[in-house]
Amino acid sequence: MTNNTPTKIHFYGLDHLRVLAITLVLIFHYTYFFTHPDWWPAIAKFGWTGVDLFFVLSGFLISSHLFQEIKNRSSFSYKHFFIKRAFRILPVYFVVVAIYFLFPILRERPTLPELWRFLTFTHNIGLDASVHNAFSHAWSLCVEEHFYILLPLILLLLIHKRLLKHAYILIIGLFIAGFFLRYYLWHNQYLPNFNPDAIVPSWTKPIYFPTYNRLDGLLVGVSIAATYVYLPAFWNKITNFGNLLLVIGLGILTLCYFLCSGLADYSTSIWGFPLIAIGYGFLVTGAVSSGSILFRWKSKASTFIALLSYSIYLIHKIATHVSQTLFSNFGVDPKSGLMAIICFATCVIFAWVLYTIIEIPFMKMRNRLIYKKDN
Repeated sequence: MTNNTPTKIHFYGLDHLRVLAITLVLIFHYTYFFTHPDWWPAIAKFGWTGVDLFFVLSGFLISSHLFQEIKNRSSFSYKHFFIKRAFRILPVYFVVVAIYFLFPILRERPTLPELWRFLTFTHNIGLDASVHNAFSHAWSLCVEEHFYILLPLILLLLIHKRLLKHAYILIIGLFIAGFFLRYYLWHNQYLPNFNPDAIVPSWTKPIYFPTYNRLDGLLVGVSIAATYVYLPAFWNKITNFGNLLLVIGLGILTLCYFLCSGLADYSTSIWGFPLIAIGYGFLVTGAVSSGSILFRWKSKASTFIALLSYSIYLIHKIATHVSQTLFSNFGVDPKSGLMAIICFATCVIFAWVLYTIIEIPFMKMRNRLIYKKDN
């Protein structure tokens, strides 16, 4: 969930996709964690895939930076990369973690996992969301953090062994392995422990949260980045059909909407994750294609929300909980559309505060540190 782009070009199309991703997440969590209108849109049940779109975006953006540096210099600085990621991700994340632990009244749910899980980004391993359900959405940040750590190490190893040009074999192998792993976990961990009366499906612990089951989106993003950097001729050919790529992506996602009608279904677990990743992969590729409508559409509103998307993701449950609690006392019906508008507006306001007082200063500090190191 980053705001950087792989080149000096500003990809406005990716801003629109970030807005789509965070909107899907907000709608989904508003539906399943809070009181919502009876007419709430049917798309809400598909909102969980917003995280998958974030994964594809991260895979593309982060890999593009690394691949471009490797292409220009035959290597890259892991230390330099980690400094950039740390200053971008950690400060506002730790602030939100502190809010959750220091002010229990602000939590959307009463219980939290142990603090060390948040500090070590192991929150998504063995998480029982039926017991520890506050700030449960931090699981996806763990997945991304594991990606930030492992991808550069794998690339350094491939460079050292002179196997980088064969990296596509690893990508394909991991993608295929995901099918078999989820199939095994479905039959050997989920079904034996299935509890039909559980408020939170027991499916989330062995299938949904673990990093090793959620690599599809990241792998698709990495694949797009590799094509973008290392196969420019092929990239130019396919991106001539930017709008067609968007249509194909929407078609695949429409199919997934019906295929994955149940979040904890077998089809979702085995086929849904990779198909959704591929569908969003087409959208990302279309969004960075110069001939597509998303690429040409410049929107200050989209760019603004995209800048805030990381902070919105972190703080949105607290903001929604505070809004519903406060405005209910002023007579606003929690099931009204007005309450939904208030809650979403509060999410943006809270995120803007975090972005202004936390993200911007640390990004400036990061840039000064990197500039000093580069000179």
